[in-house]
Amino acid sequence: MKRYAAVLLVLISASFAVAQIQFGGGAAPERKDKPITSRTVIGQITDKNNQPISDAIVYLKDTKTLAIKSYVSQKDGMYRFNALSMNIDYELYAQKDDKKSPMKKLSQFDGRAEPRINLTIEK
Repeated sequence: MKRYAAVLLVLISASFAVAQIQFGGGAAPERKDKPITSRTVIGQITDKNNQPISDAIVYLKDTKTLAIKSYVSQKDGMYRFNALSMNIDYELYAQKDDKKSPMKKLSQFDGRAEPRINLTIEK
């Protein structure tokens, strides 16, 4: 009786191993995605008619250190800030002459590697 139980146990174990190979069971595959360690915020500065505004100054404030970076928008109204921390909130707004856009926030809980934040200056 013990011999039959041992043979049955071997057959069950072999069947389980074959099932793992055929159906992809076993250890989970390794992830090849690298964790995001920094991000780039991009966007476009436009007027109320959705026309791009060039030469507007875009301000980016680090809410932890209160440091402010600036960027002058391109001819197509585009701007970008590279190498931003994933663990800090940022505040952005744009200014052209004496007009400002409303301030927008980029949260540390926004996990996108390249969030897009468009700003509108009412002229």
